[in-house]
Amino acid sequence: MAEDDDHQIGYQALPRGAEVVTSDGVTLGTVHRVLDNAREHIFDGIVIRTPQGRRFVDAPEVARITARRVTLSITAAEAADHITDHRGTLGALEINARRTAKRWRRRFGG
Repeated sequence: MAEDDDHQIGYQALPRGAEVVTSDGVTLGTVHRVLDNAREHIFDGIVIRTPQGRRFVDAPEVARITARRVTLSITAAEAADHITDHRGTLGALEINARRTAKRWRRRFGG
């Protein structure tokens, strides 16, 4: 079944392992997890597994979601500039929070 024949679904129903493809048809990897703000029902993006490791795809770069595939609105060349490394649950925010906590512990002997 071609991608265009699949029914579009909401990000909440996106299964782990779905293929992630650029607008020019290049497969980047598979869905690892969906990031959202559940309280406000806002889709933040997806974390994908690639041969280079986990990467974060921001919501504006996601054009279409089906049960089998996520199609991005950017080409493979653009993906190199737009898709960033993903570290931990909150990425860079989590790393910065850990650094700040370490500084406070050192400063106050914790």
